[in-house]
Amino acid sequence: MVIDMNVSPAFIEELKPSEEQLDFCREQMGLYKTDAISVGEMRTLARVSGIDRLCLMPLDLSTTAGGYLGTNEQVAWLVEESPDFFMGFSTVDPSREDALVVAERALGELGLSGLYLHPSHQRFDPADKALWPLYDLVERMGKPIVFHAGMSCRPGVTSELSHPLRFERVAAAFPGLRMCLQHFGWPWTREVAMLMLKYKNVYTDLSCLYFDNAPEFYEHIFTSDLGRNWIDRSLRHQVMYASEEPRLEQRRMIEAVRKQEWRASTKRMVLGENALAFIGGGAIHD
Repeated sequence: MVIDMNVSPAFIEELKPSEEQLDFCREQMGLYKTDAISVGEMRTLARVSGIDRLCLMPLDLSTTAGGYLGTNEQVAWLVEESPDFFMGFSTVDPSREDALVVAERALGELGLSGLYLHPSHQRFDPADKALWPLYDLVERMGKPIVFHAGMSCRPGVTSELSHPLRFERVAAAFPGLRMCLQHFGWPWTREVAMLMLKYKNVYTDLSCLYFDNAPEFYEHIFTSDLGRNWIDRSLRHQVMYASEEPRLEQRRMIEAVRKQEWRASTKRMVLGENALAFIGGGAIHD
């Protein structure tokens, strides 16, 4: 099972987005030439890349930008329509007065797999204790949480609120909360490696391609930013494949991951087994 842990639902044709909604998504994500894509086309792209399932990450920007990059209800509908292909996370703007109600409904009634938050775009400090009731809810429901971490390419969105060290207090205070810091926290990849080494409830993903091509960028991260064998020997249970489609190309990124000089068992973990453990809460045994 190969799983892409970071795909946006913002441009999916079956959700019937208006041109106004598409323009909102383009502006918020900085993807000015992106058009709607059908589920059938997404299946084709995934098939040629050897990917079995896509994990959808919507984003509630209701108090910061007045809209959504996909809603919980839309993601739940997509998962219901294509349960063999889609997995879905929920979202909530933490500044909403009804944030806890929205999150509990999404994780309970709608049956979504976890919660996705973007501190930089939603403009909150993840270490702020005002967020702790939300983290406590997710932990009590046995679900994971995914945070955007590191640099954000989105227009008007700064990166300081997504520095990996802002998440350490959360990892320490909620040891039962499985949390993923996306993009390997680039450019702060060593900080993310430190957090994973210290906190076994911290994961990351590989949707971190900002320079060069995928093989060259991964080569730099895995030999210069990090030790060549750090993932294969020490972090193999906590790294997941992700593309950030439609910003980045699934096929080129996953081919670069498959070319890494890791054990076959490590590649299986990174490409799918770790995602299943992260979402379901089960441990992977070597």
